[in-house]
Amino acid sequence: MEHYGPPADGDAGAHDASAYDLCDHCGRVVLDEDLLGALVPDSSAVHVSDPQLDGKRVLTACSAEHLAALVEVYRSRPFVREEQWAAKVCRALGDYDEPVPLAVVAELSGLSVDQAQQGVDWHNARAREWRAEYGDPDASGGGAVD
Repeated sequence: MEHYGPPADGDAGAHDASAYDLCDHCGRVVLDEDLLGALVPDSSAVHVSDPQLDGKRVLTACSAEHLAALVEVYRSRPFVREEQWAAKVCRALGDYDEPVPLAVVAELSGLSVDQAQQGVDWHNARAREWRAEYGDPDASGGGAVD
């Protein structure tokens, strides 16, 4: 049987889930005070409310070896500006149900109109790739393509 609570090690913080985090490499539960961390560039990372933190991902690990492995993954991953712009556009449009003019999207996302358009184009291209691979979930018949 699996246990999803904090470790029962008798520590004073053993029942305070906020005192723990997970290793991003192996998923091990680790006391915050024992965690190792790194900040790496990642064009897919967008902070929920602070644009100054966009493009930066916090990695947490239980050991120096796991942290080094994680950092290496992000070191080899290209930083794609259009991916970052697409994420900024998506964050800006999160509260809108109706179409928003591109100039307004650009202003809301802190991008130029050209950057906002490139972000939209990048996002739409990934959506088309996904649909080509997995089918259109909005199509009648369930969406999966054989």
